[in-house]
Amino acid sequence: MRVGITVDSLSPSLTGIGRYTWELCQGLARHPEIDDLAYFLGDHWISQPSGLLTGDARRSSRMPKFLRRWRARPNFRTRLIHGTNYFLPPLAETGIVTVHDLSIYVHPETHPIERIRDFEKQFQRSLDKAAHVLTDSEATRRDLIATLSYPAHQVTTVHLGVSTAFRPVSRTATEPDLRRIFGRAIGSYILSVATFEPRKRIEAAILAHSRFCRRTGSEIPLVLVGAKGWSNERLHALIEDEQRQGRLIVLGFVQECDLPTLYAGASLFLYPSVYEGFGLPPIEAMACGVPTIVSNRSCLPEVTRGAAMMVDPDDHDALSAAIESALYDDIWREGAIRAGLAVGSHYSWERCVERTVDVYRKVGNAVG
Repeated sequence: MRVGITVDSLSPSLTGIGRYTWELCQGLARHPEIDDLAYFLGDHWISQPSGLLTGDARRSSRMPKFLRRWRARPNFRTRLIHGTNYFLPPLAETGIVTVHDLSIYVHPETHPIERIRDFEKQFQRSLDKAAHVLTDSEATRRDLIATLSYPAHQVTTVHLGVSTAFRPVSRTATEPDLRRIFGRAIGSYILSVATFEPRKRIEAAILAHSRFCRRTGSEIPLVLVGAKGWSNERLHALIEDEQRQGRLIVLGFVQECDLPTLYAGASLFLYPSVYEGFGLPPIEAMACGVPTIVSNRSCLPEVTRGAAMMVDPDDHDALSAAIESALYDDIWREGAIRAGLAVGSHYSWERCVERTVDVYRKVGNAVG
């Protein structure tokens, strides 16, 4: 089987979609049914995508646009094309597209208006051409069918995976790396990993944690990890105030190799996002043996499979009480750790790749 996949989401600062794309790149290259795998970036084919992760590879070609299109076109005729990040390339007549979430339609208030306009135009064009659509969760599959009236028989859910790098590690073993990451010795902490954008409810996490600290006298800090994304002045002001109080540590983007250490060292993981397509961070936290709180919205009840404490993310008092309970209820913590490890082991990138190839197989003949 000859396959071409889009790799625009690969960069030195991997998001969840970038992680998905990179795992597909590696898994498909090893799969016995994939005879030839090619990678499409922007408007041209590239030989190896690994350079995009280090920043060593050029993201654009010096070749004139008309010549790039002319050189790229033949490869589209002989391959099954997979748009890994919502869109099929314009030169693709058909193919498979992965839809990670529909937050632009379900929660448009959480996106800049310019992004919505551009997305809607490109996305509809890709859906019209797609032979099949993959979604990261059943929740997103239902959203696609209900919101855009997309044919149910053309949508398949393929859950994402968790790297084996995410596993329980003792605090003694993580201590040197934690000291390096934080720049000093660090005691117990609560962790939240998410891009700073409105639907992630970073503000709710900070406010609930602040109330917990004031109510109990606890000094355990909340540690925020993630790319800046887009947010607002109120959130920035809240972050600055909590940092002055010593209750908040903002690490921002961290290297992929440091994430397992940060998860494993945490006493609790907090993820109050109101909408996700899958939600890798809570699964990665549970795979590291960390008790986890998630919101009771979108796909999070589905993917956490009963192993996480679920809370209404808009109820700051309830979220604050959940933090206290999750930190100090030893019986719940023991059960959550066991259940979380079982859930983490349920998801693998090997299974994700295999199920993706199953879909390739079903639609491959139709696209040549």
